Amino acid sequence: MKRALLVIDVQNEYVTGNLPIGYPDVKESLGNIGSAMDTAAEAGIPVVVVQQAAPETSPIFARGSEGFALHETVAIRAHDHLVEKALPSSFAGTGLDDWLAARGIDTLTIVGYMTQNCDESTARDAAHRGYAVEFLSDATGTLAMSNRAGSVTAEELHRAVLVVMQSRFASVATTAEWIEAVRGDGSDALEKPNIFASTEAGRQAADA
Repeated sequence: MKRALLVIDVQNEYVTGNLPIGYPDVKESLGNIGSAMDTAAEAGIPVVVVQQAAPETSPIFARGSEGFALHETVAIRAHDHLVEKALPSSFAGTGLDDWLAARGIDTLTIVGYMTQNCDESTARDAAHRGYAVEFLSDATGTLAMSNRAGSVTAEELHRAVLVVMQSRFASVATTAEWIEAVRGDGSDALEKPNIFASTEAGRQAADA
């Protein structure tokens, strides 16, 4: 296993801007993102920082704005590669896949924002490209959504995506569990996703 840590869109827009993270508490997720970056640096795991960019007239992530800037949690820490993107997946139009392949990376650990948007899109894309994916539940986050299709709280949305990720696309873990796995001898590897086991457990829970 050769990991890289993807730190996705940890920008001021999600902290003091127009997209304030609602769940988990943003201070908690930012602290865990910092811990994951520090652990990666100690373990020699490459850190890739991903930054969303939009035109200067955009209400969010406008290039050059305060919201566009990386949050200090990320800005004060070293990284090995910076990716600027315009679409949800960190792979779309960025050359990230080539950068990872050149370094023999086969496992991606995802932290950052938002859970169901850029995090999930990147995780699905990575899985389809053959990477093993790890998704840190308390180092990611989102906010409430409401549109013509319905409404969902930030917590409901976050938890639902975690269940979907663990069912097929990623090993979901807390930051503490991931740090233990990184520092361990491999015997405490994270549980792999299994769609049959997830659906079987779901049926049993529904019948109970």
